[in-house]
Amino acid sequence: MQKRLLLVLTLTLSWGCAAQRHEENKPAQDDRGSSAAPQPLPQAIPHLQPEDGQWTMPAKDYASTRYSALSQINAENARNLKVAWTFSTGVLHGHEAAPIVANKTMYVVTPFPNVLYALDLTKPGAAIKWTYYPKPDLAAQGVACCDVVNRGAFYSEGKVFFNTLDDQTIALDGNTGKQLWKIKLGDINLGESITMAPLVVKGKVLVGNSGGEFGVRGWLTAVDANTGKIAWRAYSTGPDSDVRIGPNFKPFYAQDREKDLGVKTWPPDLWKIGGGSAWGWISYDPDLDLIYYGTSNPGPWNPDQRPGDNKWTASLFARRPETGEAVWAYQMTPHDDDDYDGVNENILLDLPIGGQTRKVLFHPDRDGRAYVIDRASGEVLSAAAYYKYTNTTTDVDLKTGRPNLVADKKTGFGKTVRDVCPAAPGGKDWQPSAFSPRTGMIYIPHNNLCMDFEGVQANYIAGTPFVGANVKFYAGPGGHRGEFTAWDPIGRRELWTIKEQFPAWSGALATAGDVVFYGTMDRWFKAVDAKNGHLLWQFQLGSGIVGQPVTYTGPDGKQYVAILSGVGGWSGAIVSGALNPKDGTGALGFVNAMKDLGNYTAPGGMLYVFALP
Repeated sequence: MQKRLLLVLTLTLSWGCAAQRHEENKPAQDDRGSSAAPQPLPQAIPHLQPEDGQWTMPAKDYASTRYSALSQINAENARNLKVAWTFSTGVLHGHEAAPIVANKTMYVVTPFPNVLYALDLTKPGAAIKWTYYPKPDLAAQGVACCDVVNRGAFYSEGKVFFNTLDDQTIALDGNTGKQLWKIKLGDINLGESITMAPLVVKGKVLVGNSGGEFGVRGWLTAVDANTGKIAWRAYSTGPDSDVRIGPNFKPFYAQDREKDLGVKTWPPDLWKIGGGSAWGWISYDPDLDLIYYGTSNPGPWNPDQRPGDNKWTASLFARRPETGEAVWAYQMTPHDDDDYDGVNENILLDLPIGGQTRKVLFHPDRDGRAYVIDRASGEVLSAAAYYKYTNTTTDVDLKTGRPNLVADKKTGFGKTVRDVCPAAPGGKDWQPSAFSPRTGMIYIPHNNLCMDFEGVQANYIAGTPFVGANVKFYAGPGGHRGEFTAWDPIGRRELWTIKEQFPAWSGALATAGDVVFYGTMDRWFKAVDAKNGHLLWQFQLGSGIVGQPVTYTGPDGKQYVAILSGVGGWSGAIVSGALNPKDGTGALGFVNAMKDLGNYTAPGGMLYVFALP
């Protein structure tokens, strides 16, 4: 049975009741771009399952910490890291997946055509154990809004589960590669695709669709892990029966309790093509028996075409994994003006707040705010801006849960709104954060991008773009396009930040050796000190890094760190898709911000594995 892990933090720092009612964010920064020295949080005492040296899911654990208790590689010796071995995937698109390690085997899923390689870690250089070719429909590439990426597989009870771009979920025997079952969950003719990594909980394989820019109707589906048959499907829009909202649905805020809000908050029938896809990350609390995930933007982007709150897009859901029954929901961005998908990671922590320990989830949203939410009730406890240049909202009203909007930044027909910060990719996009119980810090890879937004008419044709906006992104204040930030979730402040030339589009990894790993789009794989952000080591890979680093113990007892390089994704589409840098509207506006990326990286597809000598 998949190991369960939840962090229970015993921290000496208390958080007064008054602090719960204010949104001030006064970051303490260091010499990477500010004046004050970092002030690490008190030592945390986690109650964890024993570290077994494996990495069986992209997030490492159900709490989505991306934290490893391995410590052979530490802040004192990380400078000695060397390449142990490499492996070419043969694919030249965005490699956003996390390598999965289980039973002395590493599993790597490529971008389209979604080949799954099993590499034998007991053999020199990790020889190929077996290869599975799913042969997805070539036409699926035409409905991938933001490159043909895949974010990884999941290993559970001897089986490997993964998704393909053309909406298939597949189960294989982890030892032999034999196909156990395959099921098609969506329809590319409607603009549906799948790019997310599945999560397996209590015998259910949880999968959500992509396609918010194609007028899809978002859903999360549970597939029986043994039979491959659909157990339940919960839509993000529509009547309560479709959203799986019933008598046990108890959202914290009064405005969310009315019946059939997934219909009433939309113009007639637009909810049927309203987006809300669930293409991001899922977490699970085994004590509360709840899964947590976010939904994407409403469609089209032009908000004037869809008056109303547009529930339940740009929202978080808490559901029962066995039935899909919704327990609570919270909408971060009602009537989304800016493509602020709510699909980012939810890190599950127990934190002292107001003199008591609260079970919370930490959600760094596209809107640039770091939400701390009671994961039992859905109450927002804080929503400070981790992206300090956020100007679309002033704060979040904690009594109502609604953001207070800046009127001058409201988008729509007949105007071009300039200097909207963050841009549509958000303060951060899908790239997942990591948490260290040793420092109490959350490590957030994110963007520094603003945009100009012009709303135009969008007309729905099944399987074609349904956007309704002309947008151009560009570097935010300071001229750099990315940052890597250490965040205090209790003090609600930045502790230190590293500025990056390009968006920090890779995931983060934290370890008990007090080392944090992440990659950059200009090809650097970095190890920094978890306490202060000082650079310990870096190595330049063959292509830009948009993947997720992992660490594991090899059969020889040594600790290894693995990362896929291969520039692409939405941020790197200009290179992986060979787009014209003169067309700033390309890749839904991202080309304008990345015109020079081709001067720093070429396409690639390579797995790198590092170890100490």
